[in-house]
Amino acid sequence: MEVYKTFGTCSKSISFNVEDGIVHDVSFEGGCPGNTKGVALLVEGMRVQDVINLLEGVPCRDRGTSCPDQLARALKEYLAKNA
Repeated sequence: MEVYKTFGTCSKSISFNVEDGIVHDVSFEGGCPGNTKGVALLVEGMRVQDVINLLEGVPCRDRGTSCPDQLARALKEYLAKNA
């Protein structure tokens, strides 16, 4: 299980697994429960790069980031560490 500490959002961290390039078991600590659970369910079983392409840059108000964007950043960091 990977854990990414978020910044600039209501969520505090994101936990996830990646197996053979596929995203599994995403969960957010904090954030808007309906939105974060929805994002987690929608990305389940998707390829890491597809999730990044879909969610990177999604804004929340004027924060410059969002919970979905933070997931994309977490997965980019994961790829960089595991390349």
